[in-house]
Amino acid sequence: MNSRERFLAACWSKPLDRPPVWMMRQAGRYLPEYRSIRAKRSFLEMCKTPELAAEVTMQPIRRFGMDAAIIFSDILIVPEAMGISISYEEGGPRLDPVISTRADLERLRVPADGDLQFTCEALRLVRNQLGGTTALLGFAGAPFTLASYMLESGSPRELIATKSLQYSNPDLLKGLLDRLADSVAWFLEKQVAAGADAVQIFDTWAGNLSPSDYREFALPSAARVIARVRKTGVPVILYINGVAGVLEAASTSGATVMGIDWRMDLTAADGVVGDRAGLQGNLDPAMLFAPVSRIRNEVRRVHSALSRRSGHIFNLGHGILPSTPLEGAAAFIDAVRELD
Repeated sequence: MNSRERFLAACWSKPLDRPPVWMMRQAGRYLPEYRSIRAKRSFLEMCKTPELAAEVTMQPIRRFGMDAAIIFSDILIVPEAMGISISYEEGGPRLDPVISTRADLERLRVPADGDLQFTCEALRLVRNQLGGTTALLGFAGAPFTLASYMLESGSPRELIATKSLQYSNPDLLKGLLDRLADSVAWFLEKQVAAGADAVQIFDTWAGNLSPSDYREFALPSAARVIARVRKTGVPVILYINGVAGVLEAASTSGATVMGIDWRMDLTAADGVVGDRAGLQGNLDPAMLFAPVSRIRNEVRRVHSALSRRSGHIFNLGHGILPSTPLEGAAAFIDAVRELD
């Protein structure tokens, strides 16, 4: 069973020789080879230059040999394709204009076939390099998370503007979510056509919602995206940071795999999700700063707790931290690779 076969088998909860492993943000600042490129190019330039995006995507695969590569990109390129200006400042991304009225919503454009081709071309380049041995993931932000960035004009954190709108003008928020759902689904379909074996949807901020608000606002648009992408035949991973409070509802989204952050025990997640979906996760990213022996013990503990489940993909519970030591990342990947 090669890496691609292993990853896809886990997505569909089929028998495995061992769990597959990859890391969110595995192509990133903890790698010296990434920093070498980043020192000369802007972040958006790297995302929008297919050759650079492909090179950065391949860097962790060459170094560590994960079972899956994830294309180097950014979730905010979808709002940009809809007419929103994106800039990256020291405090995080800034979006302009902020969506606050029906007129703002009506001005948003619908992405067309000529949009976001740089990501699709990067996927094709990586697909050619990987061949059929390593899985390739595409990704996008979920409608609710993208809406939060567009409403807050940057990193949402407390979701003040988003929550204010959902209580004062829920129809406007739902209209924005509907438009984003169409754009995200379209983009993910394009990524599958370009060679992605599976896709991950990041709903980073949906864990800040109450269960009832999640069901009303975040879940319908995410489920709509998932239903469209599932028609392409590829598995869909749904990741929500702080998922515990909304996992029961999220597991009805139609996602093939639910990503679990480190704050929730995977055995508890297994009890909630049952056979509706596989599980992905969920080591604390800070665990990779621990001694190698501690990392290995944690991998074995998680594996033992889920030994009866075929549908488990090892990952961190959030993106790898920029200051992570290479030895810690290698220890994690190697420990999973040695499981039986």
